[in-house]
Amino acid sequence: MQNAATRQVSPASAGGQAKPRIRITAEDNERLSTLARAAMDIMPDIASCLVDELDRAQVLPAGRIPDDVVRMGSLVRFRDETTGTVRTATLVYPDEADIERGRVSVLTPIGTALIGLGVGQSILWETRTGDERRLTVLDVQRGEPG
Repeated sequence: MQNAATRQVSPASAGGQAKPRIRITAEDNERLSTLARAAMDIMPDIASCLVDELDRAQVLPAGRIPDDVVRMGSLVRFRDETTGTVRTATLVYPDEADIERGRVSVLTPIGTALIGLGVGQSILWETRTGDERRLTVLDVQRGEPG
């Protein structure tokens, strides 16, 4: 039986389903790895989730990542498959986060779940309250990294 801390380590491992293949740029990988290490002492659960995502990501040069893949700075439209709610958010670094403006930090469960997904891909993730959700990426507009 898993405890709450173990369950939070991996946003998509619940239910034993394989995580989708993700792709990130070498620049995002380097910056996010540094961010995850820095956050390990203050936010170990979410930092561990981010490390897990980075460890399984295919790292490519920026010019080889398709425009429909979520990168830092991307404007993403996605659907919560549990509620059917469609949301739009820009994926940003923590110091740029502003929920009122739809700017979601990569150091949140949903931000970590979104990084590297392409249009049509789905992932299971766990909310901060422990609820398991599935989201599906509907559209990605390329933005400038923060």
